[in-house]
Amino acid sequence: MKKVLLALTALAAFTGSAAAADLGARPYTKAPAPVMPVYNWTGFYIFGGAGGGLWAADSNVQTFPGAVALTRDQRLGGSGWFGTVGVGYDWQFGGRWVAGIFGDGQFGDIRGSLSDPFNGIEGREKLKTSYAAGVRVGYLVAPNVLSYVNGGYSGSEWSGTNMSTLAAGGGPTVATTDSFQRNGWFIGGGVENNLDIFGITAPGWFMKTEYRSAFYDRVTLPQTDVATGLPAGTAVTFKPWTQTISTSLVYRFNWGGAPIQAKY
Repeated sequence: MKKVLLALTALAAFTGSAAAADLGARPYTKAPAPVMPVYNWTGFYIFGGAGGGLWAADSNVQTFPGAVALTRDQRLGGSGWFGTVGVGYDWQFGGRWVAGIFGDGQFGDIRGSLSDPFNGIEGREKLKTSYAAGVRVGYLVAPNVLSYVNGGYSGSEWSGTNMSTLAAGGGPTVATTDSFQRNGWFIGGGVENNLDIFGITAPGWFMKTEYRSAFYDRVTLPQTDVATGLPAGTAVTFKPWTQTISTSLVYRFNWGGAPIQAKY
């Protein structure tokens, strides 16, 4: 009996070893890929911010009426700060391309001198507000970072001036010019990125930094004699060009989306 049991035990051990040898090694499988968010740049956005700017203008003095030049063009200038607000809509296409339309306004205090060297007087000229409507086209250098260029229409509103003597310490106002509006065009560019790039968890919130250069038509500003209230017989021309740089917070209403699983 003992011999039979020993024989059966040996047979079972041999059979188990043979079966284990016939089995292949356990297949290796990779761990699931990490879940990545979907970034969607298509949709509406709003923004607000602030920045600094300067203007330069070619100017001369001429007779009015008659437009006979009394001086050559000289370059005037001013500088200051401004705030900005706006709204826009973007479309994402072709994978990494983004195109959109937008409108915005700028308001602040960018001021400099308006001078009349022929009569020896000058005043302070201020860019009060400007506004723009345009298009932009950009490329996603990263899924949540957009580099873009833009351009379009720009309008501007400028203050009137009180002209006084150029002598040290100034003096009483002797002539004035009226406020005015100028239209033109602008071109610029910038970078916009999701705040998550700084480790901030803020879905939908972005920051953009933008440079813009705007060019406006020349205007003729007749001077009014303060003592008589009549035209002074001269006018100052003014052809402005502005440059601004701003940083804004942007909120996108449809940023993000359902997570996706990478395929292997």
